[in-house]
Amino acid sequence: MSTEGKTACVIGAGFGGLALAIRLQAAGIRTTVVEARDKPGGRAYVWEREGFTFDAGPTVVTDPACLEELWALTGHEMSANIELMPVMPFYRLNWPDGTTFDYSNDEAQLREAILRIAPADLAGYDAFARYSEGVFEEGYRKLGSVPFLDFASMVKAAPALAKHQAWRSVFSIVSKYVKSEYLRQALSFHTLLVGGNPFTTSSIYALIHKLEKDGGVWWARGGTNRLIAAMVRHFERLGGTIRLSDPVVQIHTVGTRATDVECASGWKERFDAVASNGDVVHTYRELLKGTKRGDKETKRLTAKRFSPSLFVVHFGLEGGWPGIPHHTILFGPRYRGLLEDIYDTGVLPQDFSIYLHHPTVTDPSMAPPGKSTFYALVPVAHMGKLTVDWEQVGPILEQRVLAEVGRRLIPDIDDRIVTKFHYTPRDFSSDLNAHLGSAFSLEPILTQSAYFRAHNRDDEISNVYLVGAGTHPGAGIPGVVGSAKATAGLMIKDLTE
Repeated sequence: MSTEGKTACVIGAGFGGLALAIRLQAAGIRTTVVEARDKPGGRAYVWEREGFTFDAGPTVVTDPACLEELWALTGHEMSANIELMPVMPFYRLNWPDGTTFDYSNDEAQLREAILRIAPADLAGYDAFARYSEGVFEEGYRKLGSVPFLDFASMVKAAPALAKHQAWRSVFSIVSKYVKSEYLRQALSFHTLLVGGNPFTTSSIYALIHKLEKDGGVWWARGGTNRLIAAMVRHFERLGGTIRLSDPVVQIHTVGTRATDVECASGWKERFDAVASNGDVVHTYRELLKGTKRGDKETKRLTAKRFSPSLFVVHFGLEGGWPGIPHHTILFGPRYRGLLEDIYDTGVLPQDFSIYLHHPTVTDPSMAPPGKSTFYALVPVAHMGKLTVDWEQVGPILEQRVLAEVGRRLIPDIDDRIVTKFHYTPRDFSSDLNAHLGSAFSLEPILTQSAYFRAHNRDDEISNVYLVGAGTHPGAGIPGVVGSAKATAGLMIKDLTE
C-alpha cells in the first residue's frame, strides 16, 4: 500500500518536529506543522535587537550528517540552503585559577593540551577515547534512531548496555581512566548540554566525545535560526504546510484513535496521524485533557525526574573580541557541589559555571560592524525544586553573571554593553509549555532512557506519536533529529499498512 492521500499533523516546529515533518512529506504523506509561536524553531527561537541577532537555543551543531540526510531523502543538498562553518576549538575550558584547556578534534593539539594540564593522563585519555568509540557504536549508531516501544526491545539492548557498564555515570567512567580533576571535568561536562548531570547520567552518554571527534562542531551561518529557516524552506518545497501563531488546544479522540487537531483560533482539521513535538507533559495533560490516557500518562510522566532549567543573559557589546573563542566554559570553584545544588537540593548557589557563547568570532554577521553578540548561560534548578520570584531575582542574577564574565574575560564589560536581556525558567514554562520550566525535558538517567522515556508512539492511542527531547533518544540536535527518524519510521509503516 502507498501513503497516497494520507495526512499527518505535527504539533510544534522545533528541530524534532521539522525533521519529522520533512521525513513524512518526503514519504508522500500530506503534512501540516502547527506552531504556537510567531516563528518556527521551538527552543531554537531567535530575537533581533538593535542589529544584533540572538539565538535562543542550541548553538552547538554536531553530527551534520543527521541533518544532511533530511535533504538527501529527496535528492536535495543541505548546503544549497544553509552553510555550516567549522568551530575551532570546540570549547575553551577555563578554571578560576587561570588554567585553560582548548578542547577539539585536532589530535595533536588535544594531546598537547592534555600534556600541559595532566601529563600522567595521556594513556588514560586514549583508553577513554576507545571506550567512547564503543558506546557510540552501540548507543548512537545502532540504537539512536530505533524506537523502544516495549520492554522486550530494552531486554534486547541490555547485553550491549551491560558490556559498557551503562549503570555507571559518565563522571565515574571518566574517573576510571583519568586522575586529573581538570581533565575529569573536561571529559564529562558534555552531558550538561543535553540536561544531564555528569554524576548521574548513564555512561552511554560518553559517546558525545566520539560524536564530536568524528563529526566536528559546526555553526550555521546567520545562526541556528537560519538552520531552522532552511528546514522550513525545504519542507515547504516538498509541499508541506506550516501554520504559525496558533497554539493547539486539543487533540480530539474517539476511542483509541485521534481524529482532529483544534487550535486556539478555532481552526480544526482531521488527520490520519498526529505527532507532538511539544513538551511531553503538556501534550498529555493539556492536549489530551479529558481522556483516560491523557490523565494516566500525565501521572506517570510527572512522577519522573526532569532536567534543570537555564538562566540565560543575552548581550551585545561594543568592539570585537578575537581572543574569546566561539564557546567558552567558565568553570566555578565547585563542580560536584554545584551540580548537587542544581539537580538535588534546588538552591540558587552563590557560585556558578557559565557557558559563554560568542558567535561573532566565527560569524560577524550576528552583530553590527565593530560589535559582538554573546550569551552567558547558567544551569539552574527547575521550578519544581527552586521556587524564587524570577521577576525579582532575574535582574540580580543577570548582574552577577555579567560581573563574573567581566572579572574573568572582559574587565570593562559594563561600559561596552549596547543591549541586554535575560531569559528565565519562567520563560521556558510560559513560552514553551515546558513542564517545571525544564530546558531539556526528562533527565537522561538510565532509568529514564530508551523504553523508560515517553514512547515514540503512544501505547494506547494508536495514531498519536511523540518526537523531541522527551522521547527516545533525548535532547540535543542529534537526539531530537534521531527521535524524528524513529517516529517517522513508525508513522510511515502505520500509514501504509
